[in-house]
Amino acid sequence: MAIRDIDDLPKNKANYTALTPLWFLERAATVHPTRKAVVHGSRTYTWLQTYQRCRRLASALAKCSVGAGSTVAVIAPNIPATYEAHFGIPMCGAVINPVNIRLNASTIAFLLGHSQCAIVIVDQEFFTLAEDSLKIMKEKSQGHFNPPLLVVVADEACDLEALRYALGQGAIKYEKFLESGDPDFAWKPPQDEWQSIALGYTSCTTASPKGVVLHHRGAYLMSLSNPLVWGMNEGAIYLWTLPMFHCNGWCFTWALAALCGTNICLRQVTAKGVYSAIAKHGVTHFCAAPVVLNTIVNAAPEDTILPLPHVVHIMTAGAAPPPAVLFAMSRKGFRVTHTYGLSETYGPSTICAWKPEWDSLPPDTQARLIARQGVRYTTLECLDVISTKTGEPVPADGKTMGEIVMRGNIVMKGYLKNPKENEETFANGWFHSGDLGVKHQDGYIEIKDRSKDIIISGAENISSVEVENSLCFHPAVLEASVVARADERWGESPCAFVTLKPEVNKSDEQWLAEEIMKFCKSKMPAYWVPKSVVFGPLPKTATGKIQKHVLRGKAQQLGPVKLRKL
Repeated sequence: MAIRDIDDLPKNKANYTALTPLWFLERAATVHPTRKAVVHGSRTYTWLQTYQRCRRLASALAKCSVGAGSTVAVIAPNIPATYEAHFGIPMCGAVINPVNIRLNASTIAFLLGHSQCAIVIVDQEFFTLAEDSLKIMKEKSQGHFNPPLLVVVADEACDLEALRYALGQGAIKYEKFLESGDPDFAWKPPQDEWQSIALGYTSCTTASPKGVVLHHRGAYLMSLSNPLVWGMNEGAIYLWTLPMFHCNGWCFTWALAALCGTNICLRQVTAKGVYSAIAKHGVTHFCAAPVVLNTIVNAAPEDTILPLPHVVHIMTAGAAPPPAVLFAMSRKGFRVTHTYGLSETYGPSTICAWKPEWDSLPPDTQARLIARQGVRYTTLECLDVISTKTGEPVPADGKTMGEIVMRGNIVMKGYLKNPKENEETFANGWFHSGDLGVKHQDGYIEIKDRSKDIIISGAENISSVEVENSLCFHPAVLEASVVARADERWGESPCAFVTLKPEVNKSDEQWLAEEIMKFCKSKMPAYWVPKSVVFGPLPKTATGKIQKHVLRGKAQQLGPVKLRKL
């Protein structure tokens, strides 16, 4: 039966347009054309200049026949070009694919091939990584390889020789590419807000990374929701410690334009760099994984500038931040807000909203409360913890475990070219996070464990199965199992339990452990490499399955991997 309304008034051009965060940039350039928009070292761009540069990029891409249905990859750290790409690429109708610069060439080759990217914009420091990835793609193509156009971004902070090499290999310099574009390019918003704006890949927690597809509507809503739940004001000064390739910088790329704020780029995240930016630029907000908080807490006195000139607000997500770290941050003058989310929900989508009645509680109690994952964002319609057996909501007792599920407009469109995963992930009308948690009496959720043995290290997901597979290629390894071990710096790091082959000389286990870790470094991204290796037989069930819960207990007994103080 058709749904009846009180009227028959239709949509028209005057009262309806597709939602997109691209309009935020046009407004910022109109309202505050001379305000600093992006700062990177000695370079500064105003909002008007940024708008013009993004239009140039869109125009230059369009001249290369890049538009609706096209994907453009960006392999770069937090630099102005990465920020501009978040507007310029979708302004021509294409989809931005920000690539994690910590991945290895073979993984990036898969991403570029799976997304069928038309152009790769790459920072000069990572040009050889992109080049190696394309070589792998060519080798696997069996003579049918059509390489994407390479656009290299120069950075005065990098070795000039790397840029020269890239240009010598036929890459186009980013600034020259922009010059070919029109600063008054007549970009058009999407006709449908369901149109894709971004593609991001999960951190290889399965045999192949999954491509998370996001739409303009969700990006628009999340860009407004983030400042709203965090209490960010117009003109906020935001420091880019969070990589823009992580869920599009949790959508703060677009949010900063909505706020007409200022983006302070930080190419490499160090405690000294963070403190210096706060003192020099008046930074008011930044986002960071708990590993960065650890870096700030444990910074050497000569790298800090204390007391802080003002309260600095931090949003943290990824691995749950230890209460001790939250307590230490508050003592230094930082106000930490804890959030939780996934690539599939545009980044953080729940927040541990602060309650006034918590003000009178002891600091350690406050820290424990803040460490919870909290309640849903304003723009997330539904959040719950459901039984993995019945699918019904678990009681709000803080004890009964269930899976965290979400539903709403800031849930992804789905995984690219992966109908089987989509069917499972969206089963019964919920997005299934795969994370296990509890629901407290006040409605706040808290993660207690993770499904599929995912290890979260510095906000990066690591698949234990992938690490195990690589370990077993070592000639001395008979079998291996990997679990998470607490890590004072990274939150968690892989701990490998290894059974050696009978013929292996076991007299020098330290040397063997170092050799295995060295082997791993040649096979996987550096942050996947186990930081600890334990030798011995693996506990198994009667059917021969490895008992990972026993190994987790052993890893816990080992205590956390200690933070090395230089």
